[in-house]
Amino acid sequence: MNIIYVSPEIVPFAKTGGLADVAGTLPKCLSKLGHNVTVFMPLYKGVKNVTNPVQMNLSFEIPIFNNSKPGSIYKGFLPESKTPIYFIENDGYYGRNELYKDPKTGKDFADNCERFIFFSRGVLEAIKLLKLTPDIIHCNDWQSALIPVYLKTLYATDLCFQKVRSVFTIHNLGYQGLFWHWDMKLTGLDWSLFNWKQLEFFGNLNLLKGGIVFSDVINTVSKKYAEEIQTTDDFGKGLEGILRERSKDLYGILNGIDYSVWDPAHDRLIPANYSINDLKGKQVCKRHLQQRFNLPQKDVPVLAMITRLDVQKGVLLLADIFDDLMKLDLQFVLLGTGNIEYESRFKAYAKQYPKKVGIYIGFDNALAHEIEAGADIFLMPSKYEPCGLNQLYSLRYGTVPLIRNTGGLADTITDCTPATLKNGKANGFSFDEFTSQALLKTITRAVTLCKDKARWLRIMKHGMKQDWSWEHSAREYAKLYEKALQKA
Repeated sequence: MNIIYVSPEIVPFAKTGGLADVAGTLPKCLSKLGHNVTVFMPLYKGVKNVTNPVQMNLSFEIPIFNNSKPGSIYKGFLPESKTPIYFIENDGYYGRNELYKDPKTGKDFADNCERFIFFSRGVLEAIKLLKLTPDIIHCNDWQSALIPVYLKTLYATDLCFQKVRSVFTIHNLGYQGLFWHWDMKLTGLDWSLFNWKQLEFFGNLNLLKGGIVFSDVINTVSKKYAEEIQTTDDFGKGLEGILRERSKDLYGILNGIDYSVWDPAHDRLIPANYSINDLKGKQVCKRHLQQRFNLPQKDVPVLAMITRLDVQKGVLLLADIFDDLMKLDLQFVLLGTGNIEYESRFKAYAKQYPKKVGIYIGFDNALAHEIEAGADIFLMPSKYEPCGLNQLYSLRYGTVPLIRNTGGLADTITDCTPATLKNGKANGFSFDEFTSQALLKTITRAVTLCKDKARWLRIMKHGMKQDWSWEHSAREYAKLYEKALQKA
């Protein structure tokens, strides 16, 4: 198949979240399966710090209401691959220090709608100029959600796209691309599409909704999340009705992880390597982590979180029980950034409990690897979680995940019970109710079992031997593309 893969961010060129990790790996895995994959993303200011893309002698113009905006095309390759990536250039839109937010105000750029209207149409114009012949255009999140809309409207009679089918991946329904209704005039689309069944959402323009309505096939990043978002407003964020209408075309494919980056056997960012057959290095990593956070080097369970400090991630559940948690014989470390109030709260815990708590506000990739390798238990008490990646990293590193049963967390973690421990399926701990007491009860259960070295080792090793690589997920996406091609 000839596949066009479109994403607003891709590792290592630009990243704000997990989408970038997916987009940096999945196209390469699809290429290895024998598909012809071409990738598109905006030419942000930071891209040239990562690579030296070559400017093509090709340019185009996109009508934005009464104006015409110029664009050009740059070419590069995904790292360590022959998969081409084309960057859509317009310095006025993308030559900024941040991807979506003004660093001075912390608010979204006022012209974000216009920026990604340009990107969506720019991709389609670039496909024509490059004389590509796609079978599938795979779009990701709201920033490219107008492409399926354009394929069924403004570009419907274009010979280049007559047989093209679209796949649209929702990575997180919490981000929908909501803009005031007058931005509709910037899209070039007919105002008749601004109705409650297509692009309108409580008086606003909703780009994500457009992708859901107009794409041939939709997927999200775990089977459980695909089910959840069709149920209530808590999960569907107001779009659960339209998702139920398209349930026959909605699938869940779990994200994978890149074991060339996340594997303690050859991870260059941790102080000692180890594997399922030789775990001595994990103790070295634990002592190093304790030292890194100025904690006593004691043989107690080390609990960890690497997270965005946000209500979605369950940090308030943890905060509600923190004093009770400190009564247990354990240590806790956290790496994260987000809500300023939550940042202050966790920094205060480190001062209050200096011998039991270590907090790092910000992001440090090396420290993230050190935490995965050195901790005993990894906490992910999320309110909702489309997929989650850290529980998968933790499994490979022998760091037992403790999660709330939701989304991709529920799809990957089997709670440790006498039955699952006996049959060899237990790889973590989980709870159902989104309450602080349910979290405390589960942590207490895990910390108690951690003292039983033999049983704990069985849980660790079961997780370490599991395969959550991208190769399996890529084959599932190939099957999804086949489904899309069968659409009339």
